[in-house]
Amino acid sequence: MKYRETFDRKVRVEDVWIPTRDGRTRLHARIWRPSDAETAPVPALLEYLPYRKSDWTAPRDAQRHPWYAGHGYASVRVDLRGSGDSEGVMLDEYTATELADGVDVVNWLARQPWCTGKVGMFGISWGGFNSLQIAALRPEPLKAIVTVCSTDDRYDNDVHYTGGAVLGIDMLAWAGTMLAFTARPPHPTSVGEDRWLPMWRERLDALEPYLHTWLAHQERDDYWRHGSVCEDYGAIEAAVLAVGGWADPYRDTVLRLLEHLDAPVRGLIGPWSHQYPDRGLPPGPAIGFLQETLRWWDHWLKDEPTGVLDEPPLRAWINDPVPPATSYATMPGRWVGEDAWPSPSVTWDERPLGGPADEPVIVRSPLHTGLDAGRFFPFGNATDLPPDQREEDGRSACFDSPPLTDRVEILGRPRVRLRLDSATPRAHVIARVCDVAPDGSSTLVTRGVLNLLSRKGRDKAVEWEPGREEDVEFELNATGYAFPPGHRIRVAVSDAYWPWVWPHGERGRLTVRPGDSALLLPVRDPGADAGRPPIVFEEPEQAAPLAVTVGPPAEPRPERTLTHDVATGEWVLDVDPNYGGSRTYPDGLRYEESARETYRIRSDDPLSAVASSRWTIRLRRGAWDTVVITAVELRATAEEFIMDSSIEARANGETVVTRAWHHTTPRTSA
Repeated sequence: MKYRETFDRKVRVEDVWIPTRDGRTRLHARIWRPSDAETAPVPALLEYLPYRKSDWTAPRDAQRHPWYAGHGYASVRVDLRGSGDSEGVMLDEYTATELADGVDVVNWLARQPWCTGKVGMFGISWGGFNSLQIAALRPEPLKAIVTVCSTDDRYDNDVHYTGGAVLGIDMLAWAGTMLAFTARPPHPTSVGEDRWLPMWRERLDALEPYLHTWLAHQERDDYWRHGSVCEDYGAIEAAVLAVGGWADPYRDTVLRLLEHLDAPVRGLIGPWSHQYPDRGLPPGPAIGFLQETLRWWDHWLKDEPTGVLDEPPLRAWINDPVPPATSYATMPGRWVGEDAWPSPSVTWDERPLGGPADEPVIVRSPLHTGLDAGRFFPFGNATDLPPDQREEDGRSACFDSPPLTDRVEILGRPRVRLRLDSATPRAHVIARVCDVAPDGSSTLVTRGVLNLLSRKGRDKAVEWEPGREEDVEFELNATGYAFPPGHRIRVAVSDAYWPWVWPHGERGRLTVRPGDSALLLPVRDPGADAGRPPIVFEEPEQAAPLAVTVGPPAEPRPERTLTHDVATGEWVLDVDPNYGGSRTYPDGLRYEESARETYRIRSDDPLSAVASSRWTIRLRRGAWDTVVITAVELRATAEEFIMDSSIEARANGETVVTRAWHHTTPRTSA
């Protein structure tokens, strides 16, 4: 990593309030811009998040915003309404109010005397989401965006549902995280000593666990269509650079945007986790991402000839085979380019699962199948990625190819077609594709989920008629991977995948006919790169890091532990999400956080599933000392989901608020 201490243009930093259209609520912003921008105006770049510029994202912000400013941009970091130091309250993700505020910010930036009138947006995850969503609202100054690790489909490619099934591991965990995050106070140094406590009380009074809303919408309805730009790709006119990583759950979005956008679009997919590609967190290799985005901004916002549109529309990393591990410092592989997506160099290879059509295979997995799935959101931590899949394979029905005679490269979204019957009206089917080495080790390549109730469409729940076979086909997550000669391609089928997939209320089983079932692989022509210039990137470069002191957690514990009570059959997965721990900032702020997620299930009882999230966050500076403690638990009967949540907030040792919620909602398709 190269750190830049000086730039061609001197950078100034200022905090400002930005008004919104309601005339009552102001958003707090930090602006890094060239000090001479009033006489030599520059384009503006916006990152718009709820994650608190004054503490939580401050180290990351320091890496990129000053760097952009030093290269001739006003780089702006804004806290969403009701988060960080902004006024108002925050009631959910990606609300119409959030997006309208974002449009207001874009227009406000364009009107400033130091701005040329052209604006770009960028962000990872939430900031990538709302960059797409605000682009779809078409504010005139917004000319280009960079969206990283984001989604175009809030229902089927986010943290709530997957394949029409409740995403147990992150539906609960993210709801717990957001309850804690939205309860954090503003900073007295930003909003005033006399205002921070009334502002905090307003936030706390408005709190309602998002989990209540998310589980009230178990099918793809208007709630999820809002903010899902896949509903109308044509609404986006700004140029889009879409970026993802093979270890990130949102990678499929890059390929869909390439396929469906009418606006100028380029895609970039590396081996990365849920992180910006320049940060150097596993799996690497990291790239000079800031330099790459600067080429994008200079082309669209300064009309400079950077050659960015001469690059292939899709640049993707092909992972070479690796032994299974929960972390890789660097993935072996290479960059490839595609001139279109779908690509003419990728063809479908249909591989029957094998066996006579009249010889069925019973799939009835133990309900703890899935405990070796790894983290839904890999962040570059030591236990994020799936370990050796042999135990998971042993709990599944496996269909192996013969040993490969040639290298097989795939790029895209594999599909699985299964002829099956379900013994119960409600069931899930999960398919994993693994690379099985000659020593028997099994590396997870990709996977997919289908709630059979949603097989006719994610907007409806259609129960299965037991005793009647159907063909079902579903996509697996996109990947770029090379299977080597001598290895086998395994398809592992299960009807359970805890805690990724919340089980239905009754124990079932599937009957699969392998002879009428197949794996469809998007096989890439190995000669497709002949004559193409190599795809290369500069080394990572950032602005000088913020002088933050990172401290150890108050109670050190493993990131991920698994225990099994042999007598009761209960399995317990204990997770520390390890977002960053304790930090002391240059201004004296001390930020401490501790989080724990727990997932419980008995192997034979779907109603034994319980997920819980607990957070403690403490912020203090001098005499100012605040604490937030939250707890969220989710369980279910056969008929309904049961949610219990609580919060306690304290300031300088005094209780500000304690609240508790008990909420139920019927199980419609989950």
